[in-house]
Amino acid sequence: MQVLGLYGTPILLVFNVLSWFAAKNFLWLGKDMPNSAHGAFFAISAVLAAASFFQFIVEFSDEFWDWEDEGKSVASLRLDLELAEERRILEARRLTPSAVERQASYKERTPAEVERLRKESRYYRRVHLWMQWLLFFSSAGVSAITAWYDPPQPGKGALIFLGFTITVITAAVGYFKPRERAFNLQQTADNIEQHVNAIDLGIAPYVQADAANLELFATNVENMRVEQRKREQQLDQPHQGQQEVV
Repeated sequence: MQVLGLYGTPILLVFNVLSWFAAKNFLWLGKDMPNSAHGAFFAISAVLAAASFFQFIVEFSDEFWDWEDEGKSVASLRLDLELAEERRILEARRLTPSAVERQASYKERTPAEVERLRKESRYYRRVHLWMQWLLFFSSAGVSAITAWYDPPQPGKGALIFLGFTITVITAAVGYFKPRERAFNLQQTADNIEQHVNAIDLGIAPYVQADAANLELFATNVENMRVEQRKREQQLDQPHQGQQEVV
C-alpha cells in the first residue's frame, strides 16, 4: 500500500489535470466551463498534490521510520523459500507419521481451507457487485446524457464511453461469472465447516472410532474439494461445453 500510494497518487494527479483540460476542450468547447467544475477539479488536484508531497517527505526522511528495508531481492527470497520447503519435505520423509496422524493433521488444516474458500468467495462477490453497480450507473448515464443533450453534442463522447463500458462489463460478467464462483466457493466452505463441526461434536456420520472418523472425514472433505474444482472447470467452459460436461 505504501508503494501504491507513493506512485499512484502522482499518477492520479496527472490524470486529474489531463481530465480537467479534456473536459474543457470536449464537453465545454466554445463555452465557459462552470465554476463548480473548475472548483471540483482544482480541489481534487490540491488534495492529490498535498498527498503526493507528504508521501515523498515521509518516504525519503529517516525521521519518520525506525526500520529500513533490507534490500533483499524477490528472487533471493523465493530461493530461500524453496530451500526451506525442500528441507521440510526431507524432514517429513525422515519422520513420516502414521496414516491416523496425517489424517488428524489434515483435520487441523481444514479450517484454514474453509477460510481460504470464504475469502475467495468474498472477493468474487465484491467483483460482481462492483460490475453490477458500474453497469447500473453506466446505463443510467446513457439515458441521462441522451435526454440532457439534444442534439447530442457535446455529450457524444460520454455516450460512446458509457456504451463501451456497458458492453465490456456485460461481456466480462457473462465470461468470468463472478456471482456463480462466489456462490460455489461459499457453498463448499459451508459444507466443509459442517463436517468439521460434526467430527468435533461426534455426531453423524462421525460416530465410530477416532481412526475411522478421521479417515471418513478426510475422504468427505477431499470429495467436496474435487467437486468444487469440477464446478470451477465447468464455469471456465463455453455454454455448449458445460452441457457436454454435465
